[in-house]
Amino acid sequence: MTTIVYLRMKKNIEFSEMQEVQLKHIAHISSTDPLLNKKLENTPIYRISKKDKNIVIMDSFLIIDHLTKTFSTIEIQLIGPSQTIIRVVAKKKPINLLMVSIVWIILFIGTAMTIMNFHYDVSMQQVQQKLHYLLTGEQNQYPLWIQIPYSLGLGIGTLLFFNHWFNKRFNEEPSPLEVEIYKYQQDLDNYLNQHENKLNDTNPTS
Repeated sequence: MTTIVYLRMKKNIEFSEMQEVQLKHIAHISSTDPLLNKKLENTPIYRISKKDKNIVIMDSFLIIDHLTKTFSTIEIQLIGPSQTIIRVVAKKKPINLLMVSIVWIILFIGTAMTIMNFHYDVSMQQVQQKLHYLLTGEQNQYPLWIQIPYSLGLGIGTLLFFNHWFNKRFNEEPSPLEVEIYKYQQDLDNYLNQHENKLNDTNPTS
């Protein structure tokens, strides 16, 4: 009797070292037979080696072919992604506070210069002086009652825009930076699926 097994490939996984890849690492499995599920989960699929470097693409076609040869009484139904990207990531080193401080200072100075140059280009000081004159009828080279709230609002607006204060998130919406990183990651995954997948290799003997 044939047992239907539902297979859903994981999109991305990370290993900290080269190891044997079992089906449970790269996919979710579901069937009506709990014992079969256990056997499938522990089925060896691949052994990551140095020749793979740090990225391996596991294609569902090869997985299904391997499983149907190993378990002759199952019928596999694929759900979701058709490939899993395995990344071998080295263990993270402890944070270097000196390096973080240097990078933070460079970014702070660069951001400050960018903001100042922008305000100089659009003549922000003259605009604020003109606004002060229109509201009070007096000339003032440094209308602080406008400049101070404006500066505070600029900082607060930036925090709200990026939706983060260090590790704290203000709401559940992703920030524009997170959206751009996600789009970049999607493009990178698509590239890897297209160029690293052995099924797409047009010259396998080279």
